Amino acid sequence: MRKHGLKMYSRNPSSYTPLRESAWQKNGARSLTLGLDELRNERQIAMFSQKDSQAYRHYEEKVKRLVTAIEPILDLSVADTMTFLRAESVWGKINALLRSPCLRKAATSVSLLGADIPALYEFLTAPASSILNHWFESEPLKATLSTDAVIGTMTGPYTPGSGYVLLHHMMGGTGWSYPKGGMGAVTQAMAAAAASYGAHIFTNVEVSRICLNGDGQAAGVVTSEGREIKATIVMSNATPYVTFQKLLPQAALPEKFQAAIESINYASPITKINVAVNKLPNFLADPCEKENEPMPLHQCTIHVNCENTEIINQSYNCALNGDISDRPMIEMVIPSSVDPTLAPPGCHVCLLFTQYTPYHLRNGATWDDKTKENYAKQVFSNIEEYAPGFTDSIIGMEVLTPPDLDEIFGLTGGVSLA
Repeated sequence: MRKHGLKMYSRNPSSYTPLRESAWQKNGARSLTLGLDELRNERQIAMFSQKDSQAYRHYEEKVKRLVTAIEPILDLSVADTMTFLRAESVWGKINALLRSPCLRKAATSVSLLGADIPALYEFLTAPASSILNHWFESEPLKATLSTDAVIGTMTGPYTPGSGYVLLHHMMGGTGWSYPKGGMGAVTQAMAAAAASYGAHIFTNVEVSRICLNGDGQAAGVVTSEGREIKATIVMSNATPYVTFQKLLPQAALPEKFQAAIESINYASPITKINVAVNKLPNFLADPCEKENEPMPLHQCTIHVNCENTEIINQSYNCALNGDISDRPMIEMVIPSSVDPTLAPPGCHVCLLFTQYTPYHLRNGATWDDKTKENYAKQVFSNIEEYAPGFTDSIIGMEVLTPPDLDEIFGLTGGVSLA
């Protein structure tokens, strides 16, 4: 996509966790910054625990070995996987391996784990808290790492299986970056790349149903305007619920498959708050050297209310009961700190990824405008404890609650035809 105009701003350091004043350490530690520099990571972690500073490198090495083993499995096609699973004899399974390079690569990578196989099992099944408690003792480090185990999911750090999400966030190996011009630049580059191979892209054209031929195979789509477009392959990136329950005739699917689709839980704990500010947040833990001039910490994912794993878990438990936490987990990113095209000079965009917020509020309450406003004020009040003056710097905002995000991401999507 770089060939088609995509430019990425890499982030190093990439993670910043400020501590509230009440949590500042006697030795002067006020924040935790992590990135690609191993020596800097060790120095940062050593402010909280010498033991953890030595363990962190070994932890990352272990996780990288596990990721190397499991990534090929995620690349397997459904056809290859089913052929292997359906083979009843050993020779049948061997034959499936021999005929599929991807299967061979996946099998080989897992077999090479050896003594690390128990660790892989632990990451796939255990709570993130159990894994991190095994490796580390300092809460700011454990809580910071825990955010990658729960972000975007209705699970807490003590939920079995959250360890896999922790592992998943280490996959890819390219690190986190900001696209120049915002996330829309990614889809624009994708569109340009597709068009260069002859694709035709239509936007603001709603697909009302997928057409089937006499054999029950997809044969094209019909738009909401009644136009029929024939195709031999139909690909949908709408949710399975929308694709199979809304776009296909009910009788086209086996009952068991329909039941499986209906049982998928799409509940989201996320409320996104997009904020425009007239100056950068100035954190008490690491004050700006020059007013409104970006520091390395501003390019990071900034973790607020993440000094302690229990704070995150308490927010999760509130959401389970239909309540809005007084101290939600907040991840702030400020892409304009490295990309000046996103805001006028001196101004910035702060994107706040907050959880946990319940989809359904207790006692039948709804996410009306007043509830949204009150929640946003609570989030800003939390940030004020770390960066005084944040609320006064806000010149515009947008609040997207779980039902809002469900409508945006759950009920929309694209359909590709070939």
